[in-house]
Amino acid sequence: MPHFEDHHPVRHRAEDLFALVADIERYPEFVPLCQSLVIRNTRQRRGRDILIADMTVGYKAIRETFTCQVVLDGESNTITASYIDGPFRFLENRWHFEKTGERSSIIHFVLDYEFKSRALASLMGAMFDRAFAKFVSAFEARADELYGKQEEN
Repeated sequence: MPHFEDHHPVRHRAEDLFALVADIERYPEFVPLCQSLVIRNTRQRRGRDILIADMTVGYKAIRETFTCQVVLDGESNTITASYIDGPFRFLENRWHFEKTGERSSIIHFVLDYEFKSRALASLMGAMFDRAFAKFVSAFEARADELYGKQEEN
């Protein structure tokens, strides 16, 4: 099963990064392979926002849509996405933003997934691997764009 893990220091506030990743409807603007994202349902539970969302990813003629539950925990600066339906056998994603200074933090990103079908895995696997490897840098570039690039102290 493919596994991606990145612990990346950035010069942005943990709270700003949390807000950026939590704004999932904007993903088609900058996330690799993301063609559309639609929130189907939103509710609150125990101080956390819980979203059900459909994400369509694709490259050239290949398109797949999958559904995840996304839990936004602002108190702990953690976002988790758990797979519900689509072309995967398993998909789990976790973001955690650790404050390390007034304007610095570490992005902790973990992603595990497995396609249901071997054919789809061989067709899309390498493309997904390359895209997921670029996720953290795509969000850092977006943070630089939205919040300004922070200089080292």
